[in-house]
Amino acid sequence: MSLNFKTIDDLELNDKTVLLRIDINSPVDPHTGRILDDTRLRLHSETIDELAGMDAKVVILAHQSRPGKKDFTTLEKHAEILSDILGRPVKYVEDIFGCAAREEISKMKKGDIILLENVRFYSEEILKREPKIQAKTHLVRKLSPLIDYYINDAFAAAHRSQPSLVGFAVKLPSAAGRVMERELKILYGALENVKRPCVYILGGVKVDDSIKVMQNVLKKGSADHILTTGLVANVFLKAAKIDIGECNEKLIKKRGYKNLIKVAKKLMKKFKDKILIPVDVAVCKDDKRLDVPIDDIPDLPIYDIGLETMKIYAEKIRSAKMIVANGPAGVFENPEFSIGTEDLLNAISSSAGFSIIGGGHLAAAAVQMGFQDGIDHISSGGGAAISLLAGEELPAVKVLCNPI
Repeated sequence: MSLNFKTIDDLELNDKTVLLRIDINSPVDPHTGRILDDTRLRLHSETIDELAGMDAKVVILAHQSRPGKKDFTTLEKHAEILSDILGRPVKYVEDIFGCAAREEISKMKKGDIILLENVRFYSEEILKREPKIQAKTHLVRKLSPLIDYYINDAFAAAHRSQPSLVGFAVKLPSAAGRVMERELKILYGALENVKRPCVYILGGVKVDDSIKVMQNVLKKGSADHILTTGLVANVFLKAAKIDIGECNEKLIKKRGYKNLIKVAKKLMKKFKDKILIPVDVAVCKDDKRLDVPIDDIPDLPIYDIGLETMKIYAEKIRSAKMIVANGPAGVFENPEFSIGTEDLLNAISSSAGFSIIGGGHLAAAAVQMGFQDGIDHISSGGGAAISLLAGEELPAVKVLCNPI
């Protein structure tokens, strides 16, 4: 897909009303309503501040969690934190597209910022449909007449085809915000302008997502080596006819990934020199770490890659010109089994190659372990980043690039 979307630089925004979609979905304490991590709020503050500084009237749409979850709540606290971060008032409006919301928008002056209510309080926002249909929803029809431009900065939700993400781009002149712009340029660049050698590190528990990424980058020829860790590695070890122990086989089956063993086997046969599997693993024995070679794995849960594997993987990472990583190497929350993830992050951050982490748990580990400053790009959207790297179209991006 050609990245021909407009950005803020293409718009004249003085005294214009801008509808800005952001993703400030944050961890919230369900008992107190306190926001536990303001990372995403700080991330989007750059776009908000720039728009307000250009004397635009900024109307923000965002969501928090989803119906049925304990952290599904209003955006009142989000508005308070945004106000503190920006050093200017962000008015919370307890309405989405009703009379109260539309009246507040019509009263706005240059530089004003308002945050409308959690857009997922509106039932149609949950439905996944084509942009043309989403453009006919009440949300889009009621707000569009009051808006001059629509700006989508919600990269983390760009893989969803919901009214607030795709509907307005059908009706209004649209552009990408700074977060969206940066993410797309960097991630598409990783796929289209590969620096050699290019190493992908794929781990964690979402084996299906990792295999999709693997299939895409190997088919494109944009990966020289793929290093497998986590549950992804277990599936590939099993595909290589390694006895990983009954308990680990049961976990693969429980997660619904048994069918992916055959897929992994085919990938290894076709790209055998490019896919690396661990030579040793760390199992959990009496709550302690025990490193064992792969030809002698006991029937105990595999919680990390082994020390020899770390050395081999670190050597590949340090010699790479481009590194793309997603998913931790093991159960990094447990100090006994955080070594693999920590060692790989250390290798990535100290490598001279351009490094990208695809959000999610590995991004959290990078921050927690203090490696974020040595990594060139940590994506704000795990699901969206993985979908993009897997070669899938992101609905919110497609409609920005090709307005209907």
